Amino acid sequence: MQLIDTHSHIYAEEFDADRVEALLRARERGVTRLLLPAIDSESHERMLSLAKEEPLVCRPMMGLHPTSVNENPRWREELALVEQYLAEPPQGIRFCAVGEIGLDYYWSQEYVAEQREAFISQCRLAARLDMPVAIHTRAAWEDMCEILEAECRRASEQGLRLRGVLHAFSESAEVYRRLKACGDWLFGIGGVVTFKKSALAVAVADMELDDLVLETDCPYLTPVPHRGERNESAYVSHICEKVAEIKGVSAEDVARKTTENAVRMFLPDEQGLLMN
Repeated sequence: MQLIDTHSHIYAEEFDADRVEALLRARERGVTRLLLPAIDSESHERMLSLAKEEPLVCRPMMGLHPTSVNENPRWREELALVEQYLAEPPQGIRFCAVGEIGLDYYWSQEYVAEQREAFISQCRLAARLDMPVAIHTRAAWEDMCEILEAECRRASEQGLRLRGVLHAFSESAEVYRRLKACGDWLFGIGGVVTFKKSALAVAVADMELDDLVLETDCPYLTPVPHRGERNESAYVSHICEKVAEIKGVSAEDVARKTTENAVRMFLPDEQGLLMN
């Protein structure tokens, strides 16, 4: 069974003591690829160093996280750095997406205008570069839907395409259908789906496997049966098993389809390698 963790912060300091072992545990569970979302310039070097050390396993993204816009007078400089990295990737680096980008009003609504500007700017950059996006949304779903509807329409009118994944999707089936109608969008299902009385589990029952990818968001959002511990990419197998239970199919079927979805969206250059 082959799995892809489409959202792993395994480069974070929480893994400094056992990163090699965590990668081995992931491989033992069938996790063949880890996609690494960027946060901001404070962690770029950690992420890129790991991607260079493990080029066959770890594929990085590049983008500015919405909470890194908050209280940051240099956020436009950070955006310029993102664009520079994507225009001229460091030697040995192949970025798989613009991410993680998005809107996060959970901690503060003081920076809504700045977050929206940064998000829209990066969406348009991704469309120009014909790259997918990895989108973070927290306490901002209505704004997210409105922006994606407008930006997908704008891209299409310009002969471009805006596409990607809604990372850590946690909303209703109605929101899923609204976003799906925007175009080519996948929905990242993580550890929340395993929680007792999870509303996400109800939504997943109404979602198509063709639209899903699996993720851990490690070291955060640890799934059952490890809830309360540090999350890691190996645990994507638990998420796979829960989705299979909800959908009434085998874990192998979920693994195969979500891996195909992830490869199509983020790793088209590895299509033959992963499908063998």
